[in-house]
Amino acid sequence: MIRRCRYVIAVPDLRRAAQYYRDVLGFEIIEIPDSGWRFFRRDECFIMAGECPEALSPGALGDHSYFAYLEVDDAEALYADLLERGADFVKTLRVEPWGMREFGIRTIDGHRIMFGSPANAS
Repeated sequence: MIRRCRYVIAVPDLRRAAQYYRDVLGFEIIEIPDSGWRFFRRDECFIMAGECPEALSPGALGDHSYFAYLEVDDAEALYADLLERGADFVKTLRVEPWGMREFGIRTIDGHRIMFGSPANAS
């Protein structure tokens, strides 16, 4: 049984990434006693970000820069919230043939995240 998902990402500038996750995506920033790491939490989503200035940019990965698909209670409400906060959308909100109402964003570092809720839930 998988109990919880946590994501580990590399970012070139940890302070800048933390500000983005807090201000644009609405995550809580969790400081830990290691200056090279910050944890980001929103509801049941937990992201561990490590500062890696020399790492390959997620944008260089093309379609493989998606690291998460987060199923949410209300994709429309979250879309409106992130739109107001200035998120960079790579996919606008729409209903897909597989029955999900979903959208995608690109973070300040180039990582992409999909958000979706069952289309029949709203």
